[in-house]
Amino acid sequence: MIAAMQEVGPPIFSSLMVTVVGFIPIFSLVGQEGRLFRPMAATQMFTIFLAAILSITLVPALVMIFLRKTKPRSLEDHFATRFLSRMHKKILGWTFVHRKLTVILLLSALGLTVPVFLRLGSEFMPPLYEGSILYMPTTLPGISVTETQKILQVQDKILKSFPEVERVFGKAGRVESSTDPAPFSMMETTVILKSSNEWRKVPMFGKFLPFIKRSITFEELTAEMDKKMQFPGVSNAWTMPIKARIDMLTTGVRTPIGIKIFGSDLKEIEKLGEHIEMVLKEVKGTRSIYAERTSGGYFVDFDLKREQLARYGLSIEEVEMVIMAAIGGENITTTIEGRERYPVNLRYPRELRDDIEKLKRVLVPTMTGAQVPLEQLADIKLSLGPAMIRNENGMLSGYVYVDVAGRDIGGYVSDAKKAVRQNVKLPAGYSITWSGQYEYMERVKKRLAVFIPMSLIIIFLLYYFTFKSVGTTLLILLAMPFTAMGAIWSVFFLRFNMSIAIWAGMMEVVGIGAALCALISTFMNEAYERRKEEGGITSIEDLYAVVSEGASRALRPVMMTCSADIMGLMPAMWATGIGAEFLKRYAAPIIFGLFSAVILGLVILPTFYVIWKGDFGILKNKKAKNDPFDSAQGHPEQRKESKDD
Repeated sequence: MIAAMQEVGPPIFSSLMVTVVGFIPIFSLVGQEGRLFRPMAATQMFTIFLAAILSITLVPALVMIFLRKTKPRSLEDHFATRFLSRMHKKILGWTFVHRKLTVILLLSALGLTVPVFLRLGSEFMPPLYEGSILYMPTTLPGISVTETQKILQVQDKILKSFPEVERVFGKAGRVESSTDPAPFSMMETTVILKSSNEWRKVPMFGKFLPFIKRSITFEELTAEMDKKMQFPGVSNAWTMPIKARIDMLTTGVRTPIGIKIFGSDLKEIEKLGEHIEMVLKEVKGTRSIYAERTSGGYFVDFDLKREQLARYGLSIEEVEMVIMAAIGGENITTTIEGRERYPVNLRYPRELRDDIEKLKRVLVPTMTGAQVPLEQLADIKLSLGPAMIRNENGMLSGYVYVDVAGRDIGGYVSDAKKAVRQNVKLPAGYSITWSGQYEYMERVKKRLAVFIPMSLIIIFLLYYFTFKSVGTTLLILLAMPFTAMGAIWSVFFLRFNMSIAIWAGMMEVVGIGAALCALISTFMNEAYERRKEEGGITSIEDLYAVVSEGASRALRPVMMTCSADIMGLMPAMWATGIGAEFLKRYAAPIIFGLFSAVILGLVILPTFYVIWKGDFGILKNKKAKNDPFDSAQGHPEQRKESKDD
């Protein structure tokens, strides 16, 4: 028993440490993805690290205390393990004899998986529904307050007509805060939804089986709302309140994708934005697009006549003070009400300053006491100019907001970049950058491209120092691509996009798959070395029997481990409510990756072990008694069963 624990303990400890190393890429994440995943990774890492310590300290002591006098039970003692063991040996017998065909089938499956993986969509985060919608329509600058109020009332009425909507409230402009730079042309309407249990029921399979119904999805509801909220001169954008605030604070872009145009002239920036807007309207997946109009603001210009000012003995400062006091107002005192203080502002009433002709009649006092109309001292005119000037990285900038529906973010940006590159020519000194969720995705890709290879190198070294064999280490590392194969197909069939949650699940299941293969390799190595000490391996049939014996010993622990993991994650696959989509994308790669890990570890790994030890090992130059590729002879245990019959 002590010898068995000494043999199995180091591989188990190394496998647990490998799982810990698999979390290194997650700890490299920064920003909101790091804040979301690092606590989860830290919790699992400390749990696994503690399990690794207990596996070489407490567990051996408990085994010696409670299992010293216990007689080990064979796999044949229970009907389930007996059935699985016999099926396992028969499958191994076939794969051993047809190992070339097995390798071809395995490589073919891997070859089919590669194009599927390359065709998967990509996104930064899975959708995290907040129970409400933030509708952010944008119109052209210069819209009046009255017209904006009418549009808001009509929009609120339409949104409230949906049976899934509980209440609606909207606003235009911004509050008196420097953290809300929204222009008056950008409206925000918060739509509070009812519980998803109260949403409409629609046929699940269309007209074929209309009596089988399901609740309408969030995407379908948003699409219906967008279809009804089409107004001339208004560009729609649909998001969620918390998500929109985070995006606007981090990148300044309120839509999933934004394009920032940098240059030295606002008019040229606006022209380029309008051109990009027209080009991207034709790209598949564009639900709405809006390029900022930087020159849509109206301003009143006062061009002072210096000769007239000199004639009346006035200075520029004196005239400007009159203009500011009359139009903008001037604080003349402060009123005190208890502990509160309010400024008292003096200026012309609105009816005396609401058009240019009235402003021309503003009187300016001179040193002699005369009152001179302002029109004699200045040319007053209405002019167009930038409603808002953006400055980023020391350059003028303009934004193009893109709302995407029905496509993944990564695929859309790839097509959009191609369209812009072919149809938009940037002048010298001008540049564009892609922002929004795509900016986060690029940041994550760069970090994972560095830390994933680093983790693989550390994993290789851990297993090499454990088994002291490059061949065994390479066999274990085979688990990684083939375990990921099951995870990739799960993402494909469930129609998920690759996101941070899916990458986290894949990194975890790859570590588990490598740990299972390390355990199986330990049993096969132990059986192989024991047979060599007893009398050696003289034929390919001896090697078949040894490898089959070692792999069968690992059958029960592998099945128990994977079954426990799968059952523990199944509730996440059936979860509903806020956060359910996130859990599904994390759990699905692990569950389906474990299925491929079981097949790889219990069937494919022993076959590769036979190829390594047989075709390229001690039997390479030794002709076996029977043809190793003779399928009629088959596995030695199969021949034994047929002889008994």
